Amino acid sequence: MIGVHNSITNSNRIGGNAFGLFVKQQRRWTSPPIKPEEIDHFGELLKEHKYNAKKHVLPHGSYLINLANLDNAKNEQAYSAFLDELQRCEQLGIGHYNFHPGSTLGLSKPDAIKRLAANINAAIKATKFVKIVLENMAGHGNLIGSTWEDLADVIALVENKSRVGVCIDTCHTFAAGYDIRTQELYDKMWSEFDKIIGLKYLSAIHLNDSKAPLGSNRDLHQNIGLGFLGLESFRILMNTHHVEGLPMVLETPNNNDEAVWGREIKLLESLIGKSADDPDFIAQREALWKKGAQERKDMEQKTKKKDDKKQSKLKVGKKRKVETDDEEE
Repeated sequence: MIGVHNSITNSNRIGGNAFGLFVKQQRRWTSPPIKPEEIDHFGELLKEHKYNAKKHVLPHGSYLINLANLDNAKNEQAYSAFLDELQRCEQLGIGHYNFHPGSTLGLSKPDAIKRLAANINAAIKATKFVKIVLENMAGHGNLIGSTWEDLADVIALVENKSRVGVCIDTCHTFAAGYDIRTQELYDKMWSEFDKIIGLKYLSAIHLNDSKAPLGSNRDLHQNIGLGFLGLESFRILMNTHHVEGLPMVLETPNNNDEAVWGREIKLLESLIGKSADDPDFIAQREALWKKGAQERKDMEQKTKKKDDKKQSKLKVGKKRKVETDDEEE
């Protein structure tokens, strides 16, 4: 279905009270402007279904945008697309805009972060109210944002700090090595986040289980309760005071069946007020864990093979170095 207004009807149909959307085609640099009648229709549906665009709507930025790009022409192209999306948000009355911080692409991380922050500062000056929300990443390759320190370094360079925030993706957090599977570990993660970034910058949550193990640096989303995070992680999160009122958006697989998201919304809402020893919760947790067992086992085997291959290459490399050193002697 085409048109930003369809995001509202789609969310309402599955029982959502917050939602994400793309404000233009996410894999194209440019798209036609939003028509005035489309803006009006979006606003009418927000009122009809009682969504607050400043609080409950979390657009996702285009996957093409990399504001840290060293190439000046590509950086300018990325900035133009970024600014266009922010302006579309403001046309629709949307208060938050979530995006991936980008990749260093050969730059040192401090220099890449400076370029990223410079673009954020320029975009804030060119817009009126939309808050720019940095999403934490899984840590693959040269991506910026897989550590709290990365995000803190970006925020430190943003001049108007009332216009910047952070979106925590549960899958990315786990893949980056932050364990949140028990209350103790979960509290430790937030304590570190608060110390390094500050809870005042927490602006949104992406709710995803993880198909890959802890610290895998793999951005592989799984349905709630089936992955390596398990349902307990989400029970803890759904009973956390400092996330109350934040937009929470599911990005789990749906296999072309939107009803999956509806069921997951109901599941997550049912966790509010539940204790870890609640019999109904335990039954749900164990049923979902069992359902995802084979996929987790397969992923563990793939991960082990990859790690073994990497270790084998390291050993070969060390052996060759020793042989080379012996020859030189």
